Amino acid sequence: YMAGGIRVATDIGGTFTDLVALCDGRVSAIKSHTVPDDFAQGVLHTLEKGDIASADIAFFVHGSTIVINALTQYKGVKTGLITTRGFRDVLEIARGNTPDLFNTYYRKPKPYIPRYLRQEVSERTDHRGNIITQPCEAELVAALDFFKQEAVEAIAVCFLHSYVNPENEQLALALIKRQWPGITSLASHQICREWREYERTNTTALAASIQPLADAYLNRLEHVLREKRLGISPFIMQSNGGIASVNSVCANPVSLVESGPAGGVLGALAYSKLFGEHNVLTLDIGGTTAKCSLIHNGMVRITTDYHIEKTRKNAGYSIKTPVIDIVEIGSGGGSIAWLDDAGCLHVGPHSAGSSPGPVAYGLGGSEPTITDANLLTGRINPERLVGGEIKTRLDTVRAAFATLAEQIKVEPKVEPIAAAQGVLQLANANMINALKLVSLNRGHDPRDFSLMAFGGGGALHAVALAEELNIPKVIIPPYAAVFSAWGMLMIDLRRDYINTAIIPFHAAAQREIETRFADLEQEAEREFVAQGIRRAAIYHQRYLDARYVGQEHTVKLNLCDETLSIASLTEDFHKAHEKEYTFRLDNPVEVVNFHLASFARVEKTELEPLSKAASPDPSSALSGRREVVYADGNVLTAQIYERERLAPGMEISGPAVIEEATSAAVIHQGNRVVVDDYGGLHIHLGDA
Repeated sequence: YMAGGIRVATDIGGTFTDLVALCDGRVSAIKSHTVPDDFAQGVLHTLEKGDIASADIAFFVHGSTIVINALTQYKGVKTGLITTRGFRDVLEIARGNTPDLFNTYYRKPKPYIPRYLRQEVSERTDHRGNIITQPCEAELVAALDFFKQEAVEAIAVCFLHSYVNPENEQLALALIKRQWPGITSLASHQICREWREYERTNTTALAASIQPLADAYLNRLEHVLREKRLGISPFIMQSNGGIASVNSVCANPVSLVESGPAGGVLGALAYSKLFGEHNVLTLDIGGTTAKCSLIHNGMVRITTDYHIEKTRKNAGYSIKTPVIDIVEIGSGGGSIAWLDDAGCLHVGPHSAGSSPGPVAYGLGGSEPTITDANLLTGRINPERLVGGEIKTRLDTVRAAFATLAEQIKVEPKVEPIAAAQGVLQLANANMINALKLVSLNRGHDPRDFSLMAFGGGGALHAVALAEELNIPKVIIPPYAAVFSAWGMLMIDLRRDYINTAIIPFHAAAQREIETRFADLEQEAEREFVAQGIRRAAIYHQRYLDARYVGQEHTVKLNLCDETLSIASLTEDFHKAHEKEYTFRLDNPVEVVNFHLASFARVEKTELEPLSKAASPDPSSALSGRREVVYADGNVLTAQIYERERLAPGMEISGPAVIEEATSAAVIHQGNRVVVDDYGGLHIHLGDA
C-alpha cells in the first residue's frame, strides 16, 4: 500500500506548517503559516502551495501539536473520573517531590478533574492481580447519572492495581457503554500498564479529556483529505518515534503529546547513519520553541517519565506514555524579549506565533523577537525572510529594539544593536542549558558528540552553541527548515507495550523474562496482523526497566542481544546506573517493567546523492557580502553563499552566512564547512 507515487509528510507547528514530498529520491519542501483555528486547512494550503495533487499521494504521514496545545491551554472537555473507593483524592495528593526544594513560591498543580467530578465505587483487585471485589453496578449507575446531570463529555476509569489485572476496569467500561452508549470512555489499562497510582490516574484523566478533541481533529483531517481525493488513510506521528493509524492514536491520544518534535530526532538518526555518526546531539529551533535530544550509539532514549507545565514553581502534570527524551524550552524564532518588574531582560517563553508574528512580519507585532534580533544583527537577509514572501522593514525592527533599549536602565545607554545582541546571547544561554540537560545531566560529554541543527532557526545558533560546549562538529542537514517532516518519512510503524512485574535478577529469572517478552511479542503481532500488516514486516526491540532493590526509580536497559545471561544483564545494569548516577552498589537488582517496542517496516525512498562539484571552490555560489554581528560581539564582513548553488565537495571558510529559502547558517571565523553528498553542511570548528 506504500509503493510508488508521492510520499508526503506534514508537520504543524505553532508558527508554520511544514510539508515534505519525496518522489524517486527527489525532495520538495514547503512552508506555510499555521492556521490556528483550522489546522487541517493549513495542511491543505501546503499541498496547494506545492502543487501536489492528493490523488498522486501514495503515503501520507502527519505530525502536530494539537494534543500538547490542548493540554497546556486546558482545552480538554469536561471529564469525570471513576475510581476505587478511598482513592478519590489521588489526583489532589499527587507527589511530594517539588522541582525546587527551597522555592517558597512552589504550588501543587491544580487537578485536571475537580473533586466533585471524581466518583468512587466499591471494587478491589490486590497487588498480585487477584479480584477481591467486582465493581458495584448500583454505584456505577449512580455515578453515571450524576455525570449526565453535570453534562460530562468524557469519563476516565482508573482502578487500583488494574495494571496487573484489568478485569474490573473492563467490567466497568462494558457497563458504561450499555448505560451511556455515546459517551467517550477510557480506562487506565488501555493507556498505561505501569504502576504508580497518581501517574496512571493522571495520564488516564488527561487522555479522556482530550480524546474528543483529537478524534474530531483527526477525523476532520481525514475528511478534508478525502474531499481532495486522497485515496489512502493518513498515518500519524507518535511521541515514541513511530507512526500509527488514525484509529490507534484516537484510542490513546496522549501518544501524540510530542508528535512533531519526535520526527526531527528520528530524521537526525536516519541522516547521521549515512555518515557513520553514532553520537549526535539534536537541536530543533522552530518559531515557538527549541527542542534538544540525544542519540547515543545510534539509539534514541525513550522515557515514560514525562511532564507538561513543569517549572520551578510547579511540578506540572505527569504523563505515563513512551516519549523520545526531548527537552523543550520557549526559545523559538518568535519568542518575545521583555523586561520584568526588576528591569531584567528575558526571552520567551511567550511567542508572537504566526499572528501577529515578529515585528519584521509587519502584521501588527510590536514586541521584538529572536527573529527580529537575527535580522538586525545581519544574520538573516531581510530580502529572504520566509523565502522572500515577507517584505521586511528594518527601520520598524530597529525602532522596536530602540524601545527595548530605552527600558534597560543602565549606563552608558544601550544601543538598539546591543539590545538585539543581548537578546541573542540570552537565547543562546537558554539553549545551552537545554543541551546540557540531555547530555551532561545524563552522564554524556558533549565533546564526544556532533551537533545536528535543524528547524528554521537551528543553523542560526548552532555554531555559537557548539563553541560554548566544545562540540567539534555541527551538521546542518538538507531541508533543515522542514526536517521534522522529512524525518517522518524515514520511520516505521511502532507500538510500545510496557508492563510492570517485579522480578529479582536470579538464575531462574531468565526463563520468566524470555516468556514474558514472547507473550508481548505475540500480542503485538496479533494487533499488527489485524491491521493488514504482513508478519515478515514486523520486528521487535526489548528493554528492561531495572533498579537496585530498595530504590524508587529505574534505569532502562536496551537488550540488543536477546540471549543475554542474568550475569551479563546485571553487569549492564551496574554500568548504566553508574553512567547516569555516578555510582554503583552491591545491592541485588530487580526488574520493574518489561518494555517491548514493536515495529512494522514501511517502504522508504532513499535520498539520491547529488552530482559532485568539479572543484572545492565555492565562488559560483557566492552572492555577496555584508556585515554580521557575531556571538562574541565582533562585527565582521561575512561572505554570503546561496545554499541551493553549493555542490558536494565544496568547502567554505568562515566568516560566512549560507542562505536558503527559509533558513540561514551562520559560520564563524575559523570554521571550515564541507558540503556532503546530499547537500548537508558539515561545519568543523576551530582546528577540527
